[in-house]
Amino acid sequence: MTYRAPLRDLQFSLNEAADYGRLLTLFPAADAETTQAVLEAAGGFAAGVLAPLNAIGDREGARFENGAVLAAPGFGGAYRQFAQGGWNGLSAEIVHGGQGLPKALEVAVFEMVQGANMAFGLCPMLTLAAIEALSAHGTERQQKLYLRHLVSGHWTGTMNLTEPQSGSDLGALTTRADPDGHGGYRLTGQKIFITWGDHDVAENIVHMVLARLPDAPPGSRGLSLFLAPKRLVAEDGSPGVANALRPASLEHKLGAHASPTCVMLFEGAQAELIGAPNQGLAAMFVMMNAARLQVGVQGVGVAEMAFQRALAFSLERKQGRSAWTGALPARLFDHPDVRRTLMLMKAKIEAARGLCLSTAVAADLAKHSGNPLDRDTARMREDLLTPIAKAWSTDMAVEVASMGLQVHGGMGFIEETGAAQHYRDARILPIYEGTNGIQAIDLMGRKLAIGKGQAVRELVADIMPTAAALKSADDAWLHTIGARLETGLAAVQSATGWLIERRGHAQPDALAGATPYLHLLGDVVGGWMLAKGALAASQNIASGEGPQDYWRTKIGLARVYSEQVLAGSPALAQAVSQGAIDLFRATPESLAG
Repeated sequence: MTYRAPLRDLQFSLNEAADYGRLLTLFPAADAETTQAVLEAAGGFAAGVLAPLNAIGDREGARFENGAVLAAPGFGGAYRQFAQGGWNGLSAEIVHGGQGLPKALEVAVFEMVQGANMAFGLCPMLTLAAIEALSAHGTERQQKLYLRHLVSGHWTGTMNLTEPQSGSDLGALTTRADPDGHGGYRLTGQKIFITWGDHDVAENIVHMVLARLPDAPPGSRGLSLFLAPKRLVAEDGSPGVANALRPASLEHKLGAHASPTCVMLFEGAQAELIGAPNQGLAAMFVMMNAARLQVGVQGVGVAEMAFQRALAFSLERKQGRSAWTGALPARLFDHPDVRRTLMLMKAKIEAARGLCLSTAVAADLAKHSGNPLDRDTARMREDLLTPIAKAWSTDMAVEVASMGLQVHGGMGFIEETGAAQHYRDARILPIYEGTNGIQAIDLMGRKLAIGKGQAVRELVADIMPTAAALKSADDAWLHTIGARLETGLAAVQSATGWLIERRGHAQPDALAGATPYLHLLGDVVGGWMLAKGALAASQNIASGEGPQDYWRTKIGLARVYSEQVLAGSPALAQAVSQGAIDLFRATPESLAG
């Protein structure tokens, strides 16, 4: 089977779950007609150009030959079409050659790119993050020289953080940046796990590199951010001779085979400082947070493709007797447990889709709202939702891809069906751009520290009216959804209060509860997204407009989610408050057995 762009679901989530309409006064060009046209064109490109290369890229992979990286077959041509279509500059500023459209629309477009071909989508994803970092912290000269090429997609961007001795602990980085005596710097060091660190699909690569100045203080406070192009750039913006940096090898990975993950060597590479000395982590966080949301979107895209493949297989494969009609042989789809699995897959995808799109809407409001108070409120919401969008959506992707394998049965374990690729591709996402445990610690630490939980309290206050509206409905199914959502909110309030109390004087207890707390918030926010969709669907049913089966299914998905996910909220709250005493008592010897 091939990828089908979920255009109707994307538009439904944008409008009903993410409140995309709030952006229309800020982005007059992003009206309903333009939004639909952009989504349809992107869906056509994703399905027609990118999806056919997905299995080929997985099978053939990128290659390392004669000291250079060659992209998987067809990827170069596809990337050139991608750049020519303007897809890299959807939300970039018009002054830099972008289209000035909402980030929320960009996120919707990139879900289709990632769903059709995640290995391809990893390349422009990091370019988008580099654009945000340069827009926020680059000098006027740097923006003039580099942004128009990155926005156009003619050049690509990378993020160079990890080193052999330093994974998530960025304070242990050792790459050195020595002044060259002419206002620039020379970078020396080795970076690993650099996504699309080298390739032949674009004329230049802009490396964003964390390194240390000679007099830098130790730890993360001594990191600075540098820009080092693969080919040196003249003052007129044209690329020239090769810089003193190169790929040393490609990593051999579980999945994402067509995405070249490089070991990069910087051997006195010419570079320039981005932002202030020793303030590189703050500048890099702009790039990392942009990438984190996009990684969450990758999770939605891969899960959507896994669902589509599982649904198609369930309709083709016949086995056993139908529980409803008694027909023999029955489609797998006609077995209740298979249909339950498919509906739970679909519900979780729609929950994550709404979560990611809502995060993007908050980002748009935080950046473009004319009211300072509204900007601050939206920024707090964006900051709160970003680690949840990244972690919850990527955990969901692995789970949904695994469920897709289960629907296939033994055929799912065979590479020829294609189902296994989605699981292999998805498995990097909970690790990528800060492991999900780190996202949970960020949520429990930095985000709860703001006003002692103010961001969470405001989120709960926004969800409550949806739960109340559902509970007051005559429809019993809507009432159940609202009641389960209320149960989830009570669990969030209980767990939040416990964490705020413990994090002040019992930090290990709070850290031990961070991951279940993120899961809990993700479950409840995801349930909110589906609940808003159920309310909208019920209104459409009452009016008799549109595809009635589609609206009824939206309510059914929300109910399945509420009973199979939200019903577990109290147990997650208990997991949050378990504490760390059992972890403290465990020893390596006792665990080894």
